[in-house]
Amino acid sequence: MNVSRRSFLKASGITLAAFASGLGFDVAAAKAQGYALKLEGCTKITSICHFCSGGCGMLLHIKDGKLIHLEGDPDNPINEGGLCPKAASLQQVAYSPDRPKQPMYRAPGAKDWQYISWDEAIERIAKKTKEIREATFTKTEEITNAQTGAKETVTVNRAEGIAVIGSAEIDNEECYLLTKFARLIGTPFHEHQARI
Repeated sequence: MNVSRRSFLKASGITLAAFASGLGFDVAAAKAQGYALKLEGCTKITSICHFCSGGCGMLLHIKDGKLIHLEGDPDNPINEGGLCPKAASLQQVAYSPDRPKQPMYRAPGAKDWQYISWDEAIERIAKKTKEIREATFTKTEEITNAQTGAKETVTVNRAEGIAVIGSAEIDNEECYLLTKFARLIGTPFHEHQARI
């Protein structure tokens, strides 16, 4: 069969027009019905995305204690119903089968990770933190006085071998405690994921 360019474009245009018309079906009504069936029996809760501290509003649809659907809140003045890819994938934070739910440890030189208990993980972290703090703790530092040019020894009390990074996954109270902890152990390196 010999098809010219013109006849190919005509056939393509007619096909596209037929599909665009919905072939007699009301596509919008079908889409709305499917959406309504998905959310039937759900409790709608307004919430705020916790990823970047931007304050984007979300509508969460909960059924039997599980998040069924989430979408941007059109009444929120920050995002006006739109969501970035991180916020749109928030459901996966809780329900992804790949999400680790138990501490894991890989020994130095080992290839595989092994599951450990929470008590063992906390104990290992505490011991390592104490070890690094003691090895890198600086009590005093010598500086040059900007006015006199003389050398002075000042108290600094800092552990430069430890850094603390905050997370948008934790709430205000946890952020406050994390900041207090960072100052308690003496690290000057305290940052947040939203700034990185």
